[in-house]
Amino acid sequence: MAEKRKTSRFWILGNKGLDTNLIVITMFLIIFGLIMVYSASYYKCSITKAFGYDSMYLLKNQALMSVVGLIAMLAVSNINYHFWKKEWVVKFAVALSILLTLVLLTRVFGEGHPLNFSTTANGATRWVKFGPISFQVAEPVKIAVIVATSWLIDKYGAMEIKWKKFTLRHWMVTAIILAPGVGLAGFLGIISSNMSSALIIAIIGVVMYFAWHPKSAIFYLAALAGAALIGVFIYVVSQQGAVDAEEGFRLTRIRAWLDPYSYESDESFQSLQALYAIGSGGLFGKGLGNSIQKLGKIPEPYNDFIFSIVCEELGVMGASLLLLMFIYLLYRIYSIAQKAEDLFGRMLATGVFSHIALQVVMNIAVVTGAMPNTGVTLPLISYGGTATIFLLVELGMVLNVQKWSERKRDEDIRMERFR
Repeated sequence: MAEKRKTSRFWILGNKGLDTNLIVITMFLIIFGLIMVYSASYYKCSITKAFGYDSMYLLKNQALMSVVGLIAMLAVSNINYHFWKKEWVVKFAVALSILLTLVLLTRVFGEGHPLNFSTTANGATRWVKFGPISFQVAEPVKIAVIVATSWLIDKYGAMEIKWKKFTLRHWMVTAIILAPGVGLAGFLGIISSNMSSALIIAIIGVVMYFAWHPKSAIFYLAALAGAALIGVFIYVVSQQGAVDAEEGFRLTRIRAWLDPYSYESDESFQSLQALYAIGSGGLFGKGLGNSIQKLGKIPEPYNDFIFSIVCEELGVMGASLLLLMFIYLLYRIYSIAQKAEDLFGRMLATGVFSHIALQVVMNIAVVTGAMPNTGVTLPLISYGGTATIFLLVELGMVLNVQKWSERKRDEDIRMERFR
């Protein structure tokens, strides 16, 4: 009974059990990101009327959003993570995600219409805007998928482990657990045409299930089958002729990735300039602020291609330092997941881990030419205030998993002493 009261408590206040290492590495990444956002944006901001010819315009916006995000992270770290386990909270998160995705359909009213709350760019409708507040719908959807999948695994997981064979019941439960990730990803992809974010959302759900499930052989087979299908698709695309306008921008991006120099004046321009930036940086770089490619070569060097500016200005050493910081961040989240006191907390941390890891890998793969351009940003480094806030909220949830688990272990030790 006492245990139930503790898990139902809304607030877990104080710093006891808080993972200061995770907070410190997050702060380092945010500071690194602010420095690089300013370095990558000051030239464009100083010559652009939309930015008020203010070289610090984007830096000030990003700094403000980072402060708001840190406050949100610390606030969420004091909310008992079992709160997110309540059924009504899970249903509300999923319903809100569906509603926000449906808001994207207001694009039918046309640009500038008072009933249009969406923003379309490069063939994809990713953003919703309510007055001065705008954000990518995919960001809250990622949180909803992490919470809902964690809840479903916690609810049905014990039941599924008892089944020794892949029966019809097993497949039904598997479909239920994967439904939030795959379902919301498909829904978002169809309505917004934002396939990169939809792919990340779907993979988050699959990775969480894969990380928990004891019978993983079938997932290896599924991964091999998926890789084979992607390979066949890329081969078919490479063997086709020229791209028609009707084929869409995604197919064009794939063609440009396969043969970048045939599209060097349009689709491949930014990717090639990013590679030139990486190559020219050398071991130690040209020095902070001395990038050449940001001077009009890379259209928005402070967004998803900011890693190329890191490589050009700070070289291999600077890029390696950044990667090491991400690795340590992921290690801290992994450690918290491993030490979580219950399955729900472990899955929450695993979901946040997979989200950050996927975005880092996909962003760097795009910048280095290992995969087609997706528009995925580098977490905590690329410019994007609302994305930073949502990610810091996720880290706040992880911090509370650690705080509650540490306090639970301390209390168990005290109880053992009194026995």
